[in-house]
Amino acid sequence: MVKCINMIRTRIAPSPTGKDIHLGNLYTALINYCFAKKNGGKFIVRIEDTDQTRLVKGSEAKILQSLKNYGLEPDESPQKGGPYEPYRQSERLKLYQKYAHLLVEKGQAYYCTCSNERLSQLRQKSQEQKKIPKYDKHWLHKQAEIKKQIKNGLPFVIRLNVKPNIIIKFNDLIRGEIKINSQNLDDQIILKSDGFPTYHLAVVVDDYLMKITHVIRAEEWLPSTPKHVLLYQALGWQEPIFVHLPILRNSDHSKLSKRKNPVWASYYLQQGILPKAMLNYLGLMGFSHPQSKEVFSITEYIKVLDLKKIQTTGPIFDNQKLEWLNGEYLRQMSKEKLLLKLKEYLDKYSKVKLTKAQIEPTLPLIQTRIKKLSDYWPLVEFIFKQPSKIDFSLNFLKQASPTLLKEYEQINWKSQTIYKKTEQIAKNLGVKPIKLYMDIRFGLSNQKVTAPLFEGMEIIGQEITIKRLKKVVS
Repeated sequence: MVKCINMIRTRIAPSPTGKDIHLGNLYTALINYCFAKKNGGKFIVRIEDTDQTRLVKGSEAKILQSLKNYGLEPDESPQKGGPYEPYRQSERLKLYQKYAHLLVEKGQAYYCTCSNERLSQLRQKSQEQKKIPKYDKHWLHKQAEIKKQIKNGLPFVIRLNVKPNIIIKFNDLIRGEIKINSQNLDDQIILKSDGFPTYHLAVVVDDYLMKITHVIRAEEWLPSTPKHVLLYQALGWQEPIFVHLPILRNSDHSKLSKRKNPVWASYYLQQGILPKAMLNYLGLMGFSHPQSKEVFSITEYIKVLDLKKIQTTGPIFDNQKLEWLNGEYLRQMSKEKLLLKLKEYLDKYSKVKLTKAQIEPTLPLIQTRIKKLSDYWPLVEFIFKQPSKIDFSLNFLKQASPTLLKEYEQINWKSQTIYKKTEQIAKNLGVKPIKLYMDIRFGLSNQKVTAPLFEGMEIIGQEITIKRLKKVVS
């Protein structure tokens, strides 16, 4: 059947069961958003909160805020509303119940009152026989009897009536035609005993009623798609175009998970990864820019995105590569913009409070060195405060200090002058200059790595630098 599409409509349906939106869902959101914008369509966010036992307080708000922070704001959502609201599944229960009972009336689904004990026995029997665990349609031909029990208040579920031995076919825009025999499918529950739908019924009803044209989601949902196709057919509805994206993976090729990698989108903002850099990096996942570019804007990505060219192999999410790319963005920034970004970052995510006037002179020292905004303070901390303790031996500094401090009091306090004078004193004392430089760094910062030492000393100022060095050698 040829699909007639008036307007492209895409969506994501995250579950508010974690701290924030998962990085994999952020990737899916990016593709949905960009594909909709490329085609003048709409991007929708629908909250899948039917599993009430797993809901995390505040998660929905965090998800929507993270999408906003990354610049992937939906056209319709629980916050914005829209023509097909409500956009929370928990507020759409009557719709799901209506269509579940309609399927029963059409003979496409049936009531079931099996106990957990009986279902466990069925599963155990299937496992012993090394068969796919499936419901045995026990109540399918006893619907008159079961309706009487339900009238008397017996809890029930509704199951989809999967016809035996039929071939279910659907096209995936990336993977082509996919076929599966219904013998491999269970008579899945579509409405639970508490009146809440399972994912399978809810997603089909919502996608159809919200006029979603392209279901773009992770490949983990690929095995569920035949069930959804059966539901579309049973309800007499035209199915959308399916697109199953590759799953992001760890370096060991395992599925990206919080056990091995930070997976919440807000974590990367807290680390000082720029939203544009993250979207750029996610855009590289499973997709190659036609001109082989690695650095590109979301506007450019929207222009070149071609769903059919997304690879099926799960791409590796490499934190080091992400940080490198973020560093490229930081290096390309104007001083004015970097100053603003650092000020915003420190105000939002750090206990350190600096004025723009304090930050500005440090920019030339760090712009080519930092890969993320959180790298800034460890590099420049020594400029603004003296460490409370020193964990390193300062033998070379102590040896040189009588001459060094006296000379420091007399020189023009510029980084090149400080450097040349320090080098000269070290050589006169028979000390390798680098050893003395390192001791001065330790004395001022208690760190092995900082922003350039002598440029930092110039910013600290002559009087304060000498005062600090006198303190650590006394």
